[in-house]
Amino acid sequence: MEYPALHLKRGEDARLRGGHLWVFSNEIDVARSPLSAFEPGDACVIVDHHGKPLGVGYVNPNSLIAARLVVRGMDHALDRSLFVHRLKVALSLRERLYEEPYYRLVFGDSDGLPGLTLDRFGDVLVGQATTAGMERLKDEMTEAIVKVLKPRQLWWKNDAGSRAMEQLPSYSDLGYGDYGGETIARERGLDFAIDPVGGQKTGWFYDQRDNRDQLLRLVKGKRVLDMFGYLGGWGLRAASYGASEVVCVDASASAVEATAANAERNGLSDRVSAVRADAFDHLKALREARERYDVVILDPPAFIKRKKDFKEGNLAYRRLNELGMQVLAKDGVLITCSCSHHMPRGALLDSVQHGARHLDRQVQMLVALQQAADHPVHPAIPETDYLKGFICRVLPA
Repeated sequence: MEYPALHLKRGEDARLRGGHLWVFSNEIDVARSPLSAFEPGDACVIVDHHGKPLGVGYVNPNSLIAARLVVRGMDHALDRSLFVHRLKVALSLRERLYEEPYYRLVFGDSDGLPGLTLDRFGDVLVGQATTAGMERLKDEMTEAIVKVLKPRQLWWKNDAGSRAMEQLPSYSDLGYGDYGGETIARERGLDFAIDPVGGQKTGWFYDQRDNRDQLLRLVKGKRVLDMFGYLGGWGLRAASYGASEVVCVDASASAVEATAANAERNGLSDRVSAVRADAFDHLKALREARERYDVVILDPPAFIKRKKDFKEGNLAYRRLNELGMQVLAKDGVLITCSCSHHMPRGALLDSVQHGARHLDRQVQMLVALQQAADHPVHPAIPETDYLKGFICRVLPA
């Protein structure tokens, strides 16, 4: 195993020794190992200031995160054998957690495979390579996935926005298997048809699965409003738990159409309707019409994609939560979420409280929400702890 050395500056190994996997460009001793000597995705040995190897990773000289540590020590190369092992370790956790093969199988850094996201939909797998290193290793990873999982199809949906920061092209293709057939996400006995190529992210959001379980205690006989409904994940789960009426709202025509089809597929069309509308505009219209719902679910896309966008994004969360409370019935339940890593949990709860005080309402926080267990948090990598939310009871002051 002969990889070129990537030298760190003095003291810049502390974060890696603490468990993190990222090396920033300003932490590299470019006098000893010029980044210009590397091509995007090149394998390397990451060494400290004294020349002691920390492990094997890969480099992208064009990215702020210039290197990622994949394996500690010098015992393993970046090859199919390593990937087969890491996949088996990841699979053993998911098989312990879930009875059926529907879950996030690989959650990047947390599963020791930085730059890789892999979701499983029965015998269909959808992967995303978000770094130049993982893009270069895609063929070896494909071979490892086929060896361990033996899928009917493996799709590479490499269109994540983070690829632009790695100066990678956006594309989707079938990495293994034959075209044709349906892709289904199954959750608590419900089947959702998804689009592994044209859908959002990998086609489904498994990260909210455990949070949607909370609906069982909250929605029986209730009117439910599901904003940013996508394919009906929250809304159909609510209907299956006995909600009397569910309205799913999304700005995408294809998502609305898919929600209606998923409701029919699961025998829930009599209680589920899908509406195409901008979320903010629709909530304002409902407020003006004096419509009231017993449970309002707010699960928007990330409003804060970069740290510098915090002020504007935080205001958007506050406006959204305030609008959500304005269409709640007395003694209603607000479920509010953020998938923005840069939105702290405390700030999200503050946005609820500020909105409540502006409306002269009282809030009781009942349950704190986080990402499902198939998205494990790496304690040394705060970026892996991204999803947060709250279930709140909202009362007149």
